[in-house]
Amino acid sequence: MAKKVLLLHGWGGSDYPHWQSWLAGEIAKDYGCVNFLKFSDYDAPKLDVWLRELTLTLKDFKPDIVICHSLANTLWFHACHQNILTQVQKLYLVAPPSLQCSVTELKEFFPMQIPANLFADDVLLITSTNDPYLTQTEAKELQKSLNIKMKVVQNGGHLNAQSGYGTWEWMLREVKSSLS
Repeated sequence: MAKKVLLLHGWGGSDYPHWQSWLAGEIAKDYGCVNFLKFSDYDAPKLDVWLRELTLTLKDFKPDIVICHSLANTLWFHACHQNILTQVQKLYLVAPPSLQCSVTELKEFFPMQIPANLFADDVLLITSTNDPYLTQTEAKELQKSLNIKMKVVQNGGHLNAQSGYGTWEWMLREVKSSLS
């Protein structure tokens, strides 16, 4: 049976030309099983609404691999704290914001405590040396606290379309290696 991939976007969504929409298409065109969840009102996210939508999707879709970008990482942490998750095989935490993020539109998501359990067999944190939402010092502290592997992208910004990540061949190769 094919492994299922769930993509979770952050604030503002990850519409084309974002790498998450590109990746969803690449997985699907190889007959892969992918769910690119579109959260409600992604320009003005509500934590309770997003948690409910995540919970329903996880229950129905039952992913093996979850790929979070930006605010979706924080959402995953909230779900971990509420103990509403079932174990997944692989979790990608891509460009998470600072646990102390102070963006007014996102205030109900923060501050965030690091969860004790990420509900994943294998986790990879992917950060950038110049992400405006997470310093490398914060990234290293997060990695150490979670005791997980980390890949650092040089000058990748927030690893989104605005920083040149519409097509991300490395991520496609990485996910495909997790699918086999």
